[in-house]
Amino acid sequence: MKIIVIGHGMVGHKFLESLDEAGLRDADVTVLCEEPRPAYDRVHLSEFFAGKTADDLSLVAPGFFDRGNLLLRLNTRASAIDRHAKTVTTAAGEVLSYDKLVLATGSYPFVPSIPGKDRADCFVYRTIEDLEAMLECGARSRSGVVIGGGLLGLECAKALRDMQLQTHVVEFSPRLMAVQVDDAGGRTLRSKIEDLGVQVHVQKNTVEIIDGEQAKHHMVFADGSHLETDMIVFSAGIRPRDELARAIGLDIGPRGGVAIDNQCLTSDKDIYAIGECAAWNGQVFGLVAPGYDMARIAAKHLAGGEADFGGADMSTKLKLMGVDVASIGDCMGTAAGSRAYQFSDERKQVYKKIVVSDCGKHLLGAVLVGDAAEYGTLLQMMLNRIELPKDPEFLILPQSDGKTRPGLGVDALPASAQICSCNNVSKGQLCDAVAGGAVTIGDLKACTKAGTACGGCVPLVTQVMKAEMKKQGLAVNNHLCEHFPYSRQELFHLIRVGKIKTFGALLAAHGKGLGCDICKPVAANIFASCWNDFLLNQEHAGLQDSNDYFLGNIQKDGTYSVVPRMAGGEVTPDGLIAVGQVAKKYGLYTKITGGQRVDLFGARVDQLPAIWEELIAAGFESGHAYGKSLRTVKSCVGSTWCRYGVDDSVGLAIELENRYKGLRAPHKIKFGVSGCTRECAEAQGKDVGVIATEKGWNLYVCGNGGMKPRHAELLASDLSKEQLVKFIDRFLMFYIRTADRLQRTSVWRDNLEGGLDYLKDVVVNDKLGLAAELEADMQHVVNTYACEWKNAVEDEQTRKRFRQFVNSDMPDQNVVFVEERGQIRPATQDERRKTIPIAQVA
Repeated sequence: MKIIVIGHGMVGHKFLESLDEAGLRDADVTVLCEEPRPAYDRVHLSEFFAGKTADDLSLVAPGFFDRGNLLLRLNTRASAIDRHAKTVTTAAGEVLSYDKLVLATGSYPFVPSIPGKDRADCFVYRTIEDLEAMLECGARSRSGVVIGGGLLGLECAKALRDMQLQTHVVEFSPRLMAVQVDDAGGRTLRSKIEDLGVQVHVQKNTVEIIDGEQAKHHMVFADGSHLETDMIVFSAGIRPRDELARAIGLDIGPRGGVAIDNQCLTSDKDIYAIGECAAWNGQVFGLVAPGYDMARIAAKHLAGGEADFGGADMSTKLKLMGVDVASIGDCMGTAAGSRAYQFSDERKQVYKKIVVSDCGKHLLGAVLVGDAAEYGTLLQMMLNRIELPKDPEFLILPQSDGKTRPGLGVDALPASAQICSCNNVSKGQLCDAVAGGAVTIGDLKACTKAGTACGGCVPLVTQVMKAEMKKQGLAVNNHLCEHFPYSRQELFHLIRVGKIKTFGALLAAHGKGLGCDICKPVAANIFASCWNDFLLNQEHAGLQDSNDYFLGNIQKDGTYSVVPRMAGGEVTPDGLIAVGQVAKKYGLYTKITGGQRVDLFGARVDQLPAIWEELIAAGFESGHAYGKSLRTVKSCVGSTWCRYGVDDSVGLAIELENRYKGLRAPHKIKFGVSGCTRECAEAQGKDVGVIATEKGWNLYVCGNGGMKPRHAELLASDLSKEQLVKFIDRFLMFYIRTADRLQRTSVWRDNLEGGLDYLKDVVVNDKLGLAAELEADMQHVVNTYACEWKNAVEDEQTRKRFRQFVNSDMPDQNVVFVEERGQIRPATQDERRKTIPIAQVA
């Protein structure tokens, strides 16, 4: 059988892979590809701007086209098809015959018919060649505009911002991502995008592009306003490439696209169409998962098998410019009788909505902006019509009252539940693969291909794998690394019980080999948690990662930050003067952080000991901003100053920070103390949050901000200060003993068997009988605290480590700063070529 495939994009290549799976490995296949390179990953195309190469994005395995019956013709455009003669003619005039023809021509970017659209430095965002041209233009531009505020438009906006351009998005609709999110979600999304430095212009219809006065282009809008920019990228949607099909009289969908049936056959039974060029029931699918499904079905049908394409779920979860956005099912609530539950937090810029059926039992759709942590649960509930809990609003509401959020364990999913939509892998297939011996994520990817496309399903795939392994009585591998066949929790207990204090002794007793970049920092962290020895002593220094080794956070230009501790955010005028004098003397950038302290940036490694010597002399200690330890205890002014305060939040914050400073943990820890329920310290977004009430203190735990914010849960209420400290001691030490490597308290809590009730039993009710031991462990840490930087600057051997070069005292000549707003900042690559290093001048 001779097969010709026109198009070698993601879907075209999936078809070739599917031929093997369908049993047609020996078919004679010729692939005509217009582009100069084989199929690459368009889903992650924007990563090209972050340093990925075309080879990194390639989807073609080495040797894939080496066999004689599979021919890839690059730079070859199909110009005509003769249905009766069954031939394809290329643009070069070559005529190729076929038995079966597959159209995988994809789509083309839609460019509105605007006068001036063909000007130089106007681009579309489609191919690697487009991106290369954009990079060249970006290097000589100051500003850029994306026309189109959909998925690709926002991806493109990120690319322009990554090129350090002043970036604008111009959208014809009244909101961004008009297809995927509703009005409220669009407002939240716009707010987050604008906070990232991108200017958004909605309800703007571009009518003309002419020469600009201050920039290359002058964009004129229908409402009379205008915008000038050096670079324009059109990303206003796609249109199916169906011109070959139209020319030979194949049926076309009402909105374009080659009409296909359930087997992906066109109106000619020897021609298939798959991907974005195809229209099924009049609908064109612009996501990769439906295209992959079509590719598999066409291949299976060619091989004589039975398979039907029945449409596709268009739910999607993306991270646009670092902002989580998800859309599920009927997110607009168009179904008759549907009802919606909505939650909006304008301060944190989070918006969530679920749409339920008129009976209230089934989920129809959802919108998530700013936090899409519930996407997996909600998607499975919608796809599998799993009955909703009694109070479905708690699926999206924060847990402010300590109530456990209703969840969906993998056991509740039916075997037919689709886990990987890109490769159409069900839960049942994953379970069968585990039963067949696939007991690692790598094994599952190899035999099922789940998680090998966009990767969004990998966490759920992992859960299914581990749950099935437990059911089958298999050991779930929780090994830290190849050198230690133990989890972090097990390693902690081995070190504690065996009173092991060096890495060499730990390897000799429980490990093998020499150790690695995973187990060494973990062991160092556990040693610090258990024994509280100096991090940079002879036994431990070599185990640390770069931040702990130099007791400072390394910045993008190779310099370090200096963060003196200001307990509770309180600092004397003399202290502020001392910090200012140090910053001025060493030419450091200074900034007040969200944790209520001053960060000093731009210190070379050789300057760190001298800087800290002066800060210590002024009464400061290490702020541990570099460590997996207590960072800050944020406080409001409390009853000392505030007319609403009911207790001394500043005094308590200082007491707590001084108690737990230096405590080493699996991950960083942040506290907040608010003097009343107005919550100015944002305590309910911290690992440990304390709020004053008329009857004492309420204790919240396991909250965090960051990429996946989590509301803290109420652990105990109306506590005295003595009770509060005891419970915090127990909570922190229990977390340190049982959490995995680099696991925040929020993630630890989510994975804690028994949830919040179990945590209350351990910490408050002493269910395990560990309370006294946990408190004693904490008291040991408190009693043995010593400022790490004080030890470092007073020890000559330790000070020798803080040199840029082993054999020279010369500073790093590659550190280059430029001045901005009266302070320094790291120079860009272009600025480096023109600038004398400030560090060198100093």
